[in-house]
Amino acid sequence: MKRVQPTAKKAIIASSIALLMAAPSVTYAAQEAALSSGSVKTAAETARAPLADSAQVPIRQVAESLGAKVEWDPAARAVTILRGADTIILTVGKKQAIVNGKEIQMSEAVSIADQKTYASLDFLNESLGTAAFWSAADEAVTVDAGDFKGAASLFVHHLIAGAASKLPSMMSAPLQQSLPEPTLGVLSQQYAAAYGRPAMQLTAAVQTNDVHTSVVMGYETDKGPLEITVRFKADGLIDDLYFAPLTPATPYQKPEYDKGNYTEKEVVIGDGEYALPGTLTLPEGEGPFAAVILVHGSGPHDRDSSIGGAKVFKDIAAGLAARNIATLRYEKVSKEHTFKLSAQPKFTLKNETADDALLAAGLLAAMKEIDSARIYVAGHSQGGYAVPMMLDSDTNSLIDGAILLSAPSGQLTDVMVEQQDEALKRMNELGLPEEMIAAQERSAAMIKQTAALIQNPEYSAEKLPEPFPLPPAYWWYEQRDYVPSESAKSQTAPLLILQGENDWQVSMKQYEGWKTALAARPNTAFKSYPKLNHLMTEYDGLSIGMEYGAPANVSAEVITDMADWIDRQK
Repeated sequence: MKRVQPTAKKAIIASSIALLMAAPSVTYAAQEAALSSGSVKTAAETARAPLADSAQVPIRQVAESLGAKVEWDPAARAVTILRGADTIILTVGKKQAIVNGKEIQMSEAVSIADQKTYASLDFLNESLGTAAFWSAADEAVTVDAGDFKGAASLFVHHLIAGAASKLPSMMSAPLQQSLPEPTLGVLSQQYAAAYGRPAMQLTAAVQTNDVHTSVVMGYETDKGPLEITVRFKADGLIDDLYFAPLTPATPYQKPEYDKGNYTEKEVVIGDGEYALPGTLTLPEGEGPFAAVILVHGSGPHDRDSSIGGAKVFKDIAAGLAARNIATLRYEKVSKEHTFKLSAQPKFTLKNETADDALLAAGLLAAMKEIDSARIYVAGHSQGGYAVPMMLDSDTNSLIDGAILLSAPSGQLTDVMVEQQDEALKRMNELGLPEEMIAAQERSAAMIKQTAALIQNPEYSAEKLPEPFPLPPAYWWYEQRDYVPSESAKSQTAPLLILQGENDWQVSMKQYEGWKTALAARPNTAFKSYPKLNHLMTEYDGLSIGMEYGAPANVSAEVITDMADWIDRQK
């Protein structure tokens, strides 16, 4: 029997468009379980109390607030602090600490009182690389504005400790409205059940864009490594969060067609609470250039559409630049504003995918470097599925044509069921372990039950079933009757439809659906590729998603076909 990596089943389930939702389903469940909050406090109303000048602070309370794990050895009367690669050993009565195997002299000895051990705050900050303060009046750790790592660590600590009352003062008003205090209390329990309870911070890195400053932290939990991202607004308040299993980083391999003959600059799509950071890739030379807007598949995606070892949109941007075509890619709204979306009970596919693509088109049309008569969209998976919706919504005629990559043509519930059946069929063909096949059978059965519930005429967007297994229910029922290939029939914009024949997520049946529906439609071209999987990368084996973790690039043939098609639209 073939050996299968432990993450294989996760790859199969996690990459399913049926299970990757636009907004965090755990958040919706938490909101339903929580009581309505009374009022939202402003930052001014919850300002930090003056700090006391205290040299000795409780070790466990301070260290755990900053993401560390603390262990006590009663026999040795010693405290061990663990965080990431750092190990600090402090012994009661001694001024000598062991930091990562080296002896360090402290100004004062470690002490013990009321069953708590105490050490110098300056020493703890220096050893942990932090800049925390201690409020003796509140008996709590505090941080200054601008200490993003400290604030993010403190927020996560309060969240997992169930100290929901301490969180609103750290949050922006929109996030407070999305996550009122009662919801925060339930959220901490439900996320611990789903992902595991964070026990120790493994890593922390600050990332900045033109919308947020984000702290991306890795945590050790009882269910495996977890990534938690805390996003800050310019005023220092926390504006959103993102949770995901922490997977080993796969080095990105630069494709041969990336000639480096381009410049990239940061842009912002839209404005207000849901503005999105993006990257404009411009070829060398003088424009104006034709431009392509890259539209994500289902689930929260970064601007590169990073999936395992592939960066689908980064590849396409580099490849098209070599052909003198500009691209615009951006963080998906469900990635950059994950939890705030949960405040929208009627969030739709159009909101998730089409609206931002049209804002991007408007941004490009106003740029002198871009030929406003040659702006195209390229939608991958769900992004391609939503292309006819974008074209219908394009009242200003900004989009001059579209490329659909691995895009479903039929009703989403049919695609869900077909996808699960295709995965099960391929797993059997590969002779995978019985336990994996049994798990996929259970997944397929659950999806079929959910699809039947969505199609049940007793329910609608105005009358939603409670409970619903894949919340938010409105997202599904609002688009229940949408069939992209039928919508595209009456549209006139040129289309290029590309499909990998080794794709289990969007099968050749969906590709044939496009060809059948649009057989009489002018300005429509089709092409399929024998070895390409859902990511438009080449794979010699039978794809079920297990190969996604390996470094891979979008096929050069796909890049050439996209560029040739765009050139023919002149």
